[in-house]
Amino acid sequence: MNSWFLIFFVTLASLALTFGLRKYALARSLMDIPNARSSHSVPTPRGGGVAIVVSFLVALAFIATTGRLDWSASAALLGAGGFVALVGFLDDHGHIAARWRLLAHFVAAFWALGWLGGAPALQLFGTQLDLGWLGVALVAVYLVWLLNLYNFMDGIDGLASVEAICVCVGGALLYVLLGQPDLALLPLMLAAAVAGFLYWNFPPARIFMGDAGSGFLGIVLGVMSIQAGWVDPALFWSWVILLGVFVVDATFTLVRRLLRGDKVYEAHRSHAYQYASRQCGRHLPVTLTVGVINLAWLLPIALLVGTRRVDGMIGFVLAYAPLALLAIKFRAGELERKPAA
Repeated sequence: MNSWFLIFFVTLASLALTFGLRKYALARSLMDIPNARSSHSVPTPRGGGVAIVVSFLVALAFIATTGRLDWSASAALLGAGGFVALVGFLDDHGHIAARWRLLAHFVAAFWALGWLGGAPALQLFGTQLDLGWLGVALVAVYLVWLLNLYNFMDGIDGLASVEAICVCVGGALLYVLLGQPDLALLPLMLAAAVAGFLYWNFPPARIFMGDAGSGFLGIVLGVMSIQAGWVDPALFWSWVILLGVFVVDATFTLVRRLLRGDKVYEAHRSHAYQYASRQCGRHLPVTLTVGVINLAWLLPIALLVGTRRVDGMIGFVLAYAPLALLAIKFRAGELERKPAA
């Protein structure tokens, strides 16, 4: 099957599945009801991220059976992504204690690393470091954190979808520039699956992604970044740079809440993007701004790092420094000030 036809098919499948899931959620009253911790004001169907999961995993299994993707990467993504999506789906429709969700997330991370061959070498200032089992442990924590932060950052219309599409397109472009266009198909398929969902999730959203979709995107993007590191250690830095908006906002917020002694597993509205959306009074400007930051700032730096024109650590600091300033400006992690009586 032609690659572009496959990408079109994935987009169409995700678009149709999201429509069906929305009808199902409305019929079963599976609604996200606004509360004091919400960033939306209208009851909205949830669980649409399942469309991303199904359309991407089916396409992934197809290209694996045709030999266009090696089975180790396929097994890593199918197993880890599918398991995390299942746990998220069950949590969306009931409740799973935080400790059991965390255990499941680590199981998924180690499953993926087992199939990928562990952690790739880390490149620091031109030197490649093989950290052995310590590297595996650190990368497992990285995958679990990326999975959870993606869930934390899925709080306003279209944001998680736009982020995933930008990261995937950037990753695909890197593979093309490095002369490995066949590897670009995988991130482009994920971007296509998300694009089909985004039609329904674009502000104002007609359906939400849910934990099944956000957790799935977090673990799959993380696994793809590790896979890229095995192709070329510089590419791992590029993917981390592309993920910068989500990593900085979520990490800044988590650290501040930990230092304050908050229960970090409880819902809140103290991410920078949440403060920004309340300041704007709408979700759309924030979602579009994140897309612009990704394409106009993070992507060029990621390309410079991936093509070895800039060292990975230098590029990382250069990319993240303005994002940290934005996190401070928009009060990431600060307590929400109550309006005066």
